[in-house]
Amino acid sequence: MSMVDVTGKEMVYREAVAEGVIKLKPETIDLIKKGLIEKGDVFTVSKITAIQAVKKTSEILPLCHNIPITHVDVSFNYIGLDKIKVLVKVKTTAKTGVEMEALTGVSVALLNIWDMVKKYEKDEKGQYPDTKIEYIRVVSKIKEKI
Repeated sequence: MSMVDVTGKEMVYREAVAEGVIKLKPETIDLIKKGLIEKGDVFTVSKITAIQAVKKTSEILPLCHNIPITHVDVSFNYIGLDKIKVLVKVKTTAKTGVEMEALTGVSVALLNIWDMVKKYEKDEKGQYPDTKIEYIRVVSKIKEKI
């Protein structure tokens, strides 16, 4: 087992966009929209969490290269009454891509949303029958010579 050797590769512009969805109760979505979540502003905290996760990807996934991140953009969209979509775009100029960084950012942002709203999602038995994270994927990637 080893990291892929990228020594001989050229530095190129790279970009990846990943997305994922969290399904929540409509009542929880309403609380988020109104800014009434006890732990604070779900979107601001989740955006910071995603950026931090992108920068720490090589520490979480041991065979990923530590690459210079030049930009991270995080956005949130409501889907219907019970879902939030998270999109993370990551840019770099490096010898290897940023797909794993974008996926890590999305995943951790979704986990953070769950953590911040879990109080509102639990049923009477402490379970999460309506809550789920789904559809995490790479939407696009770009590789261009500089």
